[in-house]
Amino acid sequence: MSKRKLNRRQKWRIEKVQQERAARVSKKDREIDQQLSSGQLGAEQEGLIIAHYGRQVDVESLEGEAKGTINRCYMRANVDALVTGDKVVWRPGADNDGVVLTRLGRENALVRPDTKGQIKPVAANIDYIVIVFAPEPYAHTNLIDRYIVAAENTGIEPVLLLNKTDLLNSDNAPRLLDMAERYQQIGYKVLTASTVDEDGLELLKSLLDQKVSVFVGQSGVGKSSLVNTLLPGINLKVGELSEQTRKGMHTTTTAMLFHMPDGGDLIDSPGIREFGLWHIEERDVAEGFREFDGLLGTCKFRDCRHRQEPGCALREAYEEGRISEERMESYHRIVNSLDEF
Repeated sequence: MSKRKLNRRQKWRIEKVQQERAARVSKKDREIDQQLSSGQLGAEQEGLIIAHYGRQVDVESLEGEAKGTINRCYMRANVDALVTGDKVVWRPGADNDGVVLTRLGRENALVRPDTKGQIKPVAANIDYIVIVFAPEPYAHTNLIDRYIVAAENTGIEPVLLLNKTDLLNSDNAPRLLDMAERYQQIGYKVLTASTVDEDGLELLKSLLDQKVSVFVGQSGVGKSSLVNTLLPGINLKVGELSEQTRKGMHTTTTAMLFHMPDGGDLIDSPGIREFGLWHIEERDVAEGFREFDGLLGTCKFRDCRHRQEPGCALREAYEEGRISEERMESYHRIVNSLDEF
């Protein structure tokens, strides 16, 4: 499909908007520099990014008399990209505001490319990626596998959570329970939960205690409802599924970090329907499938793509039933998508 050509007036309006935006950014940078040089800000201290809103972030103070308070801060233009879960050095202002000076080192970060192919971090310094799926909206194994590959490639442990178990019935239960068992056999933690009948919540809470975890998954799988149940008083906005599509409608618009009562942090992230992996290589995809361990590098041909090549160790394992049909198909679907962007 060819791009629609813009007329002269439309081009002028776009350029004008871009110029105005650049002018606002430049003006804010000058104001920040003035605050820093005039001594209007407090002493440097460590903070934790609780949420991110464009050029502003919510920073929780981690030290001093103001420990635990949250300030809405601007970022200096030269600060590396920030994301929920990052630790930073910042200086507080007089009106619950402040300026972020620099980002401290990360242990890890869950990232994904946007529609333009630019890498965007989702959350940082994470122990668990909790992949939430449910009877509704329809659970796509390929989306789950994409999250798992991303987690495996960043050294973060993935945990699968079958939510809304109160909606299981004779039609959807066989498929979902088989799916859960398949991931357990591979070696992943799989939990079940329901905020309606409170099934599995204590086990989930014990897993999250003293850890930093991020909830990911499609819109409508109940991530925000889980946060509201695990952390009474938070009252995140939740939404019903679309009556026409039975898909979730976005209620969480930015990743937000909350503290668990007994220690640990929980990050609720916006729901998505696709998770691109264009930023990684084909070999990285294969290494994100645990059942391929010990098989990679043992094929007859070094450049084997694990399709119909003779002497392929993965095909042999698949034919012997050591790799499931669903996971093998999912692997090839992800690899094929790498060339689509």
